[in-house]
Amino acid sequence: MHAPAADLQAMEMSFLGNSLDRQSTRRGDKAYLDGLLTGRDTRIVLSTDRTLVFAAAETLTMGHDLPAAKALGADPEELVFLGLRPENGQAIFATTLPVGDEELAERTDLRLEDLRTLALKNLLPPEDLGPLAQARALIHWHRTHRFCSRCGARTVMSEAGYRRDCPDCGGQHFPRTDPCVIMLITDGERALLGRPPRLAEGIYTTLAGFMEPGETIEQAVRRETLEESGIRVSDVRLISNQPWPFPANLMLGCMGTAVSTEIQIEDDELEACKWCDRDEVRRMIAGTHPEGHRIPPPISIAHELIVGWLENE
Repeated sequence: MHAPAADLQAMEMSFLGNSLDRQSTRRGDKAYLDGLLTGRDTRIVLSTDRTLVFAAAETLTMGHDLPAAKALGADPEELVFLGLRPENGQAIFATTLPVGDEELAERTDLRLEDLRTLALKNLLPPEDLGPLAQARALIHWHRTHRFCSRCGARTVMSEAGYRRDCPDCGGQHFPRTDPCVIMLITDGERALLGRPPRLAEGIYTTLAGFMEPGETIEQAVRRETLEESGIRVSDVRLISNQPWPFPANLMLGCMGTAVSTEIQIEDDELEACKWCDRDEVRRMIAGTHPEGHRIPPPISIAHELIVGWLENE
């Protein structure tokens, strides 16, 4: 039996709790944004190309005030407006710093943490992880799209960071989110799990891959599963979805029914792939698997797809 969508949505995945009011209709109102920026409680999320930058403290607090952000090199003209906290109207901005981790690592007043570590170790409240995912995705886009793809001229930020404009050719460029399908394929009482080389030793996970232009979600699931494992899939159901800011993906969690069972790995996507029955998956979760195999941690939709299938026999 497959896990119902409502059950998966209720489970503890990271980056889902973004309740910010994005004020999207006011992104072009410079006076409004300037007023928010100088607010006493306004916070600015700072990032390098790899990590988020926090003030050193026993308990981490998201963001810095404007003077502290400027002192670290933040450019007010490159601030992205994330939104307002609904409970108190606090404005949250974000930007990238012109220096790297190496230049900040020696400072005792700062603490550098990557977003994955923050989520895995529960270093911040869940409601902060969603805005940080939003920040990291936007910051990555700005860092990698400073020049116009039409004419090559340097672009400038506009619409509070949700557009970059080319002053030479008039081109307008918008942030991108790349959709990925991530799928648990089942064959009765067995689930198909694979091991990409990039994962930590022993972890087996669901298959996944990028959607291509002109594909439906179902077509992408069938194509990626066939390409990675040689398994053909019939029925596909969209179960849940999750922002995945590494760097800027939307994971579309699906369940699929296999119509073939012979695994054939023909490319470098996976170094191993196998059918796992429910008892083996339980041992993976419990940490008692004889070969030390495990499933991904609870921050990911892969974990929830696997656990959801296991708990809904």
